[in-house]
Amino acid sequence: MQVTASLNNLRMASRKVRLVANLVKGMEAEKAKKQLQFMNKKAAAIVLKLLNSGLNNAKHNFSLNEDNFFIARLDVEAGPSLKRWLPRAMGRATPILKRTCNINLILEEKTPSKPATIQKKKPKAEKTEKEAVREAPPSVEKEERISVVSERPEEKRKQPFIAKPFGASGQSKKRFFSRQTFGNIKKVFRRKSI
Repeated sequence: MQVTASLNNLRMASRKVRLVANLVKGMEAEKAKKQLQFMNKKAAAIVLKLLNSGLNNAKHNFSLNEDNFFIARLDVEAGPSLKRWLPRAMGRATPILKRTCNINLILEEKTPSKPATIQKKKPKAEKTEKEAVREAPPSVEKEERISVVSERPEEKRKQPFIAKPFGASGQSKKRFFSRQTFGNIKKVFRRKSI
């Protein structure tokens, strides 16, 4: 049986994580744990945490023995990059790509075993007011059904149309507003005042 665990958007370049991932690919889970504990790489602690998560998934979700697993696949893929800028000499700027990666781990059993059957409890869905009205027996009068549904707020009333003192075209708007304001004189930049 396969058990999966994944880690998305890890703020580390995928090539750095692959150095660790390629070392433990195909190993038994317990050997890989020991290897990762003593590895002198930052990514080793992250991959170890992901491996423990996968083993816990097997234990809690499927009631499987942790000692019976090996790493079937450990894929490290590039994620989205954060774009940043670094100021340089003479007013220039160079782009920085802060890379991220996604790690997918697939564990498989060495000797296949049947997982214990787990009965999932179905959560009881609470009935909304509309469903309660629909399910009301036909003996209930129509007025009582309507009273169950909460009243909607009153719709906004449309205001009456107000005629504008100027026409609809842009030309007439300019003419109207130019009469109202002191904008009749064109403002021109003059280097020296007269």
